[in-house]
Amino acid sequence: MRIAILALCLFLAWASRLHAQTPYYQGKQIKVVVGFTTGGFYDRWARLLSRHMPKHLPGNPEMVVQNMPGAGSIIATNYVYSVAKPDGLTIGFPSNSIYLDQLVGRKEAQFDIRKFAWIGSPVREPMIFYIRSDSPHKTIADVKNAKEPPKCGSTGTASSDFILSRMLEDTLPPLKINTVQGYPGGAEIDLAVEKGEVICRGMTASPYFGREPFLTWQKNKFVRVLLYTGDKRDERIPDVPTLKEIFDKEKVPETNRRVAEVILAGESFGRPIVATPGTPPDRLKTLREGFNKAMKDPDLLAEAQKGRMDVDPESGENLEKLATRILDQPPDVIVRVKKILGN
Repeated sequence: MRIAILALCLFLAWASRLHAQTPYYQGKQIKVVVGFTTGGFYDRWARLLSRHMPKHLPGNPEMVVQNMPGAGSIIATNYVYSVAKPDGLTIGFPSNSIYLDQLVGRKEAQFDIRKFAWIGSPVREPMIFYIRSDSPHKTIADVKNAKEPPKCGSTGTASSDFILSRMLEDTLPPLKINTVQGYPGGAEIDLAVEKGEVICRGMTASPYFGREPFLTWQKNKFVRVLLYTGDKRDERIPDVPTLKEIFDKEKVPETNRRVAEVILAGESFGRPIVATPGTPPDRLKTLREGFNKAMKDPDLLAEAQKGRMDVDPESGENLEKLATRILDQPPDVIVRVKKILGN
């Protein structure tokens, strides 16, 4: 009898150790929720990481991309925040400007970005503003002095196109832009530009240098870029002034510049990746480590280079700090941002 009990105890101990040694993600599937349609750079980064990140996660889980477009990624962000289980098996790619919907208190934004489990971002994302070359606008000053505002496409109130347009209107009066909202993704806006439904768009810079139709557009000089929001001019568009240069030329007050800095903080968020609030710390650590290793993976880097995708990763820890800092704004700044974004 004692021998049987001893054998049972040894078996249970062995089974317990075996269970403890089995990686959590082994045999599991991670859902990757993208807040935009297929083809755009949020989608492309989600699929690139889904191909390479699993081998850097213990257990080598499968990662499956699900596109959930709508309202500038608010639908997808709400889903990851409150519908998905906090088990580390759902991660999201929201808009890098999603924080603005929370900052201005939009009722549709049912989330607090400070509570997300931030995993990282593969790249920083300065913005550009392009316009059809057959338009009369050759500079931002031309747009500012135009009798009729140009019609630009937008996916929603948290999208870079909408945000950049509203910021330009506020900081460079009497500049006006007629924003047409409701496009499900950037690809649909680009198609609308080709059709002439709209003639301009504000967008993150990397897709402009990395995918069609922009590669063909640049070759055919179909559009021209009027500004770049990076700290210094991009060597790929050396004749395009930075936003700071435009502000200097237009003698924009310092208070306006500070508000613009808050509005454009999405550049630092890049292409953010988040997990559901309450994700266990050990699983978040695993996801962050897997992401960091994937961003150094030669195969991923080679594929990114081939796809003309810029790589400039940021850690989840730093994004977590940024999320807290960017929402900690004085009341007067928040009032001004609300005014700019139409709240």
